Amino acid sequence: MERLIEDLRACTLCKDRFAETATAHGPNPVVWFQPQARILIASQAPGMRVHQANTPFWDASGKRLRQWLGMTDAEFYDRTRVAIVPMAFCFPGYNAAGSDLPPPAICAKTWRANILKGLRQIRLTVLIGGYAQKYHLDQPGSVTETVQGWREHAPRIFPLPHPSWRNTAWLKKNPWFEEQLLRVLQTRVREVLNDEQDAA
Repeated sequence: MERLIEDLRACTLCKDRFAETATAHGPNPVVWFQPQARILIASQAPGMRVHQANTPFWDASGKRLRQWLGMTDAEFYDRTRVAIVPMAFCFPGYNAAGSDLPPPAICAKTWRANILKGLRQIRLTVLIGGYAQKYHLDQPGSVTETVQGWREHAPRIFPLPHPSWRNTAWLKKNPWFEEQLLRVLQTRVREVLNDEQDAA
């Protein structure tokens, strides 16, 4: 796993692709996992702030996500407890309209299988957004449809919408998400973390 982490941090597969974006930035894989982790956060790709801070979910979306999970910053950023493995490890850049570009497919094809194979202690997987949900669940449907069907995958897997401020209207239209799904998810997070402490 250590060699895999070193190779991933040195990856420049998308160097030319990133240079052609509106941001013209260089590769910066944000790597945040260790083989002991019990919780897997499968997300989309780092944003600009994460790219600059070199820390996953180091933005308002991350704050909301930690609230959803019921986790402290210390718990969330403990690599031995939480593995954050996005569909692309680098910030994909912005298009001419200023919107985030999708995660390059080559990233997942190159890295994810070996990383997931090395995470043998995972007991809870949180799938954030459509790209991660389609990869892990391999089923059709919108993010809303997948999240609405969360009971089909619990308690080992919980699909979530992206915690971006852009989804605030979605949250208001779907009160069941916070009233039902998040209550069960937070209980499950506590179970996994407490079992870890008991085992230690």
